[in-house]
Amino acid sequence: DADRFGLSQLYQLRGRVGRSSRMAYAFLLYRRDRLLKEVAEKRLAAIREFTDLGSGIKIAMRDLEIRGAGNLLGEAQSGHMESVGYDLYCKMLNEAVRQLKGGEEEEDFTTVIDLNIDRFLKEGKTSAWYHYLSRPEFVEAEAEKRVIHWAKSLDAPVYIVHLADKEGLDAVTEAKDHGAPIYAETCPQYLQFTCDVYKRPDGRNFICSPPMKGQESQDALWATIQRGDIDTIATDHCPFQSYEKDWGKDDFTKVPNGCAGVENMFPYMLDAANRGRITFQKVVELCCANPARIFGCTQKGALEPGKDADIVIYDPEKDFTITQDAMHSDSDHTIWEGVKLHGYPVQTYSRGRLVYDNGNFVGEPGWGKFIKREPHKETP
Repeated sequence: DADRFGLSQLYQLRGRVGRSSRMAYAFLLYRRDRLLKEVAEKRLAAIREFTDLGSGIKIAMRDLEIRGAGNLLGEAQSGHMESVGYDLYCKMLNEAVRQLKGGEEEEDFTTVIDLNIDRFLKEGKTSAWYHYLSRPEFVEAEAEKRVIHWAKSLDAPVYIVHLADKEGLDAVTEAKDHGAPIYAETCPQYLQFTCDVYKRPDGRNFICSPPMKGQESQDALWATIQRGDIDTIATDHCPFQSYEKDWGKDDFTKVPNGCAGVENMFPYMLDAANRGRITFQKVVELCCANPARIFGCTQKGALEPGKDADIVIYDPEKDFTITQDAMHSDSDHTIWEGVKLHGYPVQTYSRGRLVYDNGNFVGEPGWGKFIKREPHKETP
């Protein structure tokens, strides 16, 4: 019984079972208001003494309610948990693996991704495809489910960025159905591309995190948008030059993560509406009204008296093919190259002033201004 086992019982067990045992136990003990670091460190040492017991080591935890702490089994956000709880857990796990392999030295890992990357590199699997495989879709879902549980337990709103996997989407829908204060965002690259792009010769250009997912997840994204459980569309805009992406031409771990997208987001979503996949009202909701409302940009998000006159004039009959030459970024390539859109913005007004006109920037330096946000007041 993991709840009753202490360090002394652990040593008594060792004396009873001797060399015939197939399982050695090491328990990381928690209390509601403090982490017994000293006990955990002693049990870490105890694992090393159990090498002769057999081929199994179990690490268990109890009372995972630690005031003021962050998440335990993911990438810890709280410095206390990161330095005390999570690191110790990983040390115990790695020591258990090491002993099961006969005590041989192994690199320490803290995530499934680390384990996968190490294995792929040792096997010489270094193409962009292994960026996707090193990050199984359940890894993203696990993080999303974990933060949902924290949000629900603390009754605190949470905004999940770059949502891309079906399992995570299902968790968001379930949480929203029960009234949890969850906001969900996705990005246009996940709506347009699947993981198959990583099999392309230029697959490294698509490397971002989280990576593009399989077709099932992409279909689920569109369905979740249509039923209203995705709140916003953003871009995670983070472009690199080709020569920078080429740093990882022969090793996906050396590719800087990120893609351009800020110039493509609104035209792409409007194209989806123009083709009947969603409504134009939904596009405005996802790209304008909801972001302004959620993030307290009270002067934005609607065409109403007293708000900024930020207006896009859209030609639904204008056909447009995305090419690098037609983009306005300093980046030397775009992952959207060759994507055809039916309908395209022809003018943009910022606070009533024309700044974009049929492919040309006609604004002036210094026109932008700092937007002070209001504190968050609502729940979904």
